[in-house]
Amino acid sequence: MQSNPLRIGTRGSALALAQAHETRDRLMAAHGLTEDAFEIVVIKTSGDRIQDRPLSEVGGKGLFTKEIEEALLDGRIDLAVHSSKDMPTVLPDGLALTAFLPREDVRDAFLSPKAKTLTDLPQGAVVGSSSLRRQAMIKRLRPDIEVVMYRGNLQTRLRKLADGEVDATLLAAAGLRRLGLEAEITSLLETSEFLPAVGQGAICIESREGDTATLQMLSAIHDETTQIRLDAERSFLAVLDGSCRTPIGGLATLEGDTLHFKGIVLKPDGSEAHEASASGVKADAVQIGRSVGEDLKSCMGPDFMTGA
Repeated sequence: MQSNPLRIGTRGSALALAQAHETRDRLMAAHGLTEDAFEIVVIKTSGDRIQDRPLSEVGGKGLFTKEIEEALLDGRIDLAVHSSKDMPTVLPDGLALTAFLPREDVRDAFLSPKAKTLTDLPQGAVVGSSSLRRQAMIKRLRPDIEVVMYRGNLQTRLRKLADGEVDATLLAAAGLRRLGLEAEITSLLETSEFLPAVGQGAICIESREGDTATLQMLSAIHDETTQIRLDAERSFLAVLDGSCRTPIGGLATLEGDTLHFKGIVLKPDGSEAHEASASGVKADAVQIGRSVGEDLKSCMGPDFMTGA
C-alpha cells in the first residue's frame, strides 16, 4: 500500500507503547499488512522529563504532546497515538484528531492493600494522585484524607504503592487493562459518584490535515461512536478552558441515537462542586457538550478555582 514504513509516534511508557502497538495491529489487520510496513517512533516529551512538580505548575496537558506534534508537523512521523485525556482542546494549526479506537472502560480504579474502597480507608489515610480532578473528588468524598502528589508512569506508581509510600491510589482502569494489570484493581469507582476525566479510556490518533494517504488508512480503524462521545466531552472542556489546572470531569454516553452528557467542576480542595447534564440527538454532540460547559461556567465565581 505504501513503499515506506508508516511512522507511528508515541511516548515511551509501557502504556503508550501498548496503545501504539494496538493501533499498528489494527491497521495491519484492516489492510493486510505486516509489521515491516510500520515503524514505532518513540519521542520523549517534556511531561515525561518533569517528574518533580505537578503539571499544573509547568504547563499542563500540552507537555505530553508538544514534542510529538512538532515531529508530526516537520514530517518525522506520519501519525501520533495519544491517550485522549492528555490532549489539549486546541491543536496546532495543520493537525487534527483524525481517528479514535473503540473506547475502553472509562472508570477510575481504586488500588489499595489496606481497604476495599475509597470510603473504607481509615481516617487520615494517605492517597497518591497527580490528577487535580481525582484530588478534588477524593477530598469531596473524604475530607479527612491526605492527598499527595504522585507522579511517574503506571509501573512507578504501582511500585510506590507496594513500597508503602501511600495507602492507596487511583488509576485509569483502561490503562491497567491494556497492560494486563487488571488483577491490581481493588475496586472500581462508578461514574455516578466519580466522573472520569474527559476522554478517559479512549485512544486518539493525530495526523496532518490533508495527508490523504494516512487519512485513508486510518478510516478503516476509526470508531465513530467514540468520536461522537469525545466531540461532546472535548467541546465541554473547551468552554471551561479545561487543563491540568482545573478539576473537571465529564462523560458522554450513547443510547441509540440519544447522547447523554454529565459534567462536574470542583474547587481544588473539594469543598464545592457544581454538576450539570443534558441530552439530545447524537448529531448535536458538540452543542450538547458546550451547553453543559456554559451551565457550569455560569456557576463559577471569580475565586472558584482558588479553593477558597
